[in-house]
Amino acid sequence: MAIKCIARLRSRRVVQDQLQTPNEVEAEGGCCWANLPQELLWEVLLMIEETESIWPQRKNVVACAGVCRSWRFIIQQIVKLPQLSGKLTFPISVKQPGPKDSLLQCFIKRNRSTQTYYLYLGLTNSVLSDGGKFLLAARKCRRPTCTDYIISLQAEDFSKGTNTYAGRLRSNFLGTKFTVFDGQSPQAGAKMGKSRSSRLANLRQVSPSSNYPMAHISYELNLLGSRGPRRMQCNMNTIPATSIAPGGLDPTTQAELNPYQSTPTSFLSKSASMENSVSDQKNGGLVLINKAPRWHEQLQCWCLNFHGRVTIASVKNFQLVASPENEPAGPEHEKIILQFGKVGKDLFTMDYRYPISAFQAFAICLSSFETRIACE
Repeated sequence: MAIKCIARLRSRRVVQDQLQTPNEVEAEGGCCWANLPQELLWEVLLMIEETESIWPQRKNVVACAGVCRSWRFIIQQIVKLPQLSGKLTFPISVKQPGPKDSLLQCFIKRNRSTQTYYLYLGLTNSVLSDGGKFLLAARKCRRPTCTDYIISLQAEDFSKGTNTYAGRLRSNFLGTKFTVFDGQSPQAGAKMGKSRSSRLANLRQVSPSSNYPMAHISYELNLLGSRGPRRMQCNMNTIPATSIAPGGLDPTTQAELNPYQSTPTSFLSKSASMENSVSDQKNGGLVLINKAPRWHEQLQCWCLNFHGRVTIASVKNFQLVASPENEPAGPEHEKIILQFGKVGKDLFTMDYRYPISAFQAFAICLSSFETRIACE
């Protein structure tokens, strides 16, 4: 009987050792994976990062970052920012500027019954079959004087009191003006401290339910009603206008953030009002305006060239470019920074690029879904 009890205890200990996580092993004095030669480990992880360029294969890069501290440090050095690599790898990537050289293709699925919107990466037949790489979700909440869109990192959790809360979009009563709020403090962009205690202290200072204005969206009154196109303007509080100039840098690049650090600091005041906001262009902020469509005589409608990314005509379709304001327009003002269009009953494409992030682009596109009697 005693022999059986000893055998059971030994088998239970073996099972516990096998189920032990890498972090627990590391905490006990070392991880076997961390003992690999650094040169060999670097070459292996570099090969994985370069070959696994699309989802779901790119999950291997995320898995490598979670093995142990040494693997995480090397992945941290190998994985480049989205604006340089054109890849979204970690959750923080949705708050970092998109690629500089091309548009990052995404799509939005709308669920009319639950008033929810889901953002996915890519738009191909294979992506549509398996649902694509999920990025963000938003749920519409109607209030007596405004409408809120709660944006979350999880598809089902829209609580403001959790770490999955990314931000929100709020409209005025008429649905002509919107404010994009970020759940991350503008002061959280400074580099993390080296000690674990200091990093935890910085995280405790920011409440998950906090809101910081980062962009203002306005739609002009449409005197022609449904016969004329919409006119919209986006004042980006956290992006300097010089970021689109040749050699210009955004706050993320200036702070040299990596995928494990926070979002960039805001170089403008976060107390701007939605109703009485002044032009951010005067304060050095980037202003985006929708590209004016042209009237097609044969089709008898307003047209924009979406290069095959939009297949259904809709008043919601738009393309945003940088506004030159009082300066002469240059080549940088012709580049499309964000385009949004309809391809199905509840399917829309969203393509964005530097200097805006996926979170900012998603919030701007959500404003196009809101019904505006004064704008249509």
